[in-house]
Amino acid sequence: MDLVEDVRPAPPLIPPAPKVHARPLGGSALGELRVAWEMGRNLVGTYCEDDFDSLVTPYVFMGQPGLVVSDPAAARQILTSLNYLRPVKARRPLRPLVGEGVLLSEGETWRRQRKSLAPVFTPAATGGLLPHFVAAGAGLTETLDGGSHANLAQAFHHATLDAVLRALFSRRADTEGALLAELVRRYMEGPAHFKLFDFMAKGADDLTFADGDRRRLGARWLAAVDALIAERRAQPHADVLDMLDRLLAARDEAGAPLADQEIRDQCGSMLAAGFETTSRLLFWAAYLLALDPAAQARVRAEVHAFPAERVTSLDDLKAWPLLRAVLFETPRLYPAAPMIARQAQGADAVLGHEVVPGCMVTISPWLIHRHRKLWDAPTAFRPERFLDQPHPWGVEAFLPFGAGPRVCIGAGFALAEAQIILASLLDRFQLTMAGDRPVLPKASITLGPDHEPDFRLSPIVQARP
Repeated sequence: MDLVEDVRPAPPLIPPAPKVHARPLGGSALGELRVAWEMGRNLVGTYCEDDFDSLVTPYVFMGQPGLVVSDPAAARQILTSLNYLRPVKARRPLRPLVGEGVLLSEGETWRRQRKSLAPVFTPAATGGLLPHFVAAGAGLTETLDGGSHANLAQAFHHATLDAVLRALFSRRADTEGALLAELVRRYMEGPAHFKLFDFMAKGADDLTFADGDRRRLGARWLAAVDALIAERRAQPHADVLDMLDRLLAARDEAGAPLADQEIRDQCGSMLAAGFETTSRLLFWAAYLLALDPAAQARVRAEVHAFPAERVTSLDDLKAWPLLRAVLFETPRLYPAAPMIARQAQGADAVLGHEVVPGCMVTISPWLIHRHRKLWDAPTAFRPERFLDQPHPWGVEAFLPFGAGPRVCIGAGFALAEAQIILASLLDRFQLTMAGDRPVLPKASITLGPDHEPDFRLSPIVQARP
């Protein structure tokens, strides 16, 4: 009897995720305290089964009415409307680091800043920063070379911080930018995380006795950036080498240079938005590829055919279509910003539900990206779903960079940085997990791992084409 080889495709990878509760956790005073406590521990740890089937869910939390909106069209309308602004207390964790920069500003201030910053983030401007990203990727592989195991969560933190400091200030994180690197790393790994008092506070200046660590580190960071701006003004570069050069050359609507304080706050916004989120994106992408060796091998084939050190323009990144798809599927499953909050300024209605002034509206990319009515196999890792999407952020149910006018201005910057750093790593090493313990996502200011696992690194010996 002839034996027939079983050629059925392997089942898709279903990566780890927090428990989905059978029923909502709230509904009583004690339940609300439990929700606040659980959200202080993990912003994506309180969802129930109904949340992944419902497109809009009304709720009341500590006397304040709210809506969870998962309908993509309604979510985009809310994020576009001037009637819905970021809650004041949501600014608490990052304000000491970013001041009044574009990350936290609102209304006319935000519109003016966004317009002034537009030239800093054009494709041409991002293309000019590619050498910084290539250097950071090379620095990462050099650091890991010779080791059999690595904590890639920390390695990516260092590499992305190095990339952003190079791009912002032409400073390396391990030498002349060491103080800046240390300050922002300490802030983002500690004070930047939401605390129970942040949920209890009514405004940005309530319960500030709990914010001493934020104020102290933030003040040191702002002073360090002030000194760097003063140094650059005294000794300007002959050519445009980094984003600080572009900020110093930027003009407001009246044609006047940006004030030093605004430049400083924009630097803080860029660093906070570009370092932490890109680091998390790279960690989760590496974790998913370590769990899916077949997908990793296909991505590596792309990188071997066109190594990262050959990248000189944004067009060169088109040589890695599957790698790019992985970097979209990753934030679908593990969005760096898993929750977006807005507060209604005036009365409205959303999908038939009344919205009163002060109503809190929660838009959760975590929910939308895993919603059973919006995605095929929503919990599966399937990067191929993005291969035929020239602009995946145009997919209605995909919100990794926000939506509307406030869509992340640095999305192109972050994607170019992530592609080059991940390509540099995969070109040199095969990734597997050193242990069997699942890594669960834990959300605070960003979506990080509940523990930092060791990855096993196997050197790749590959003849160049």
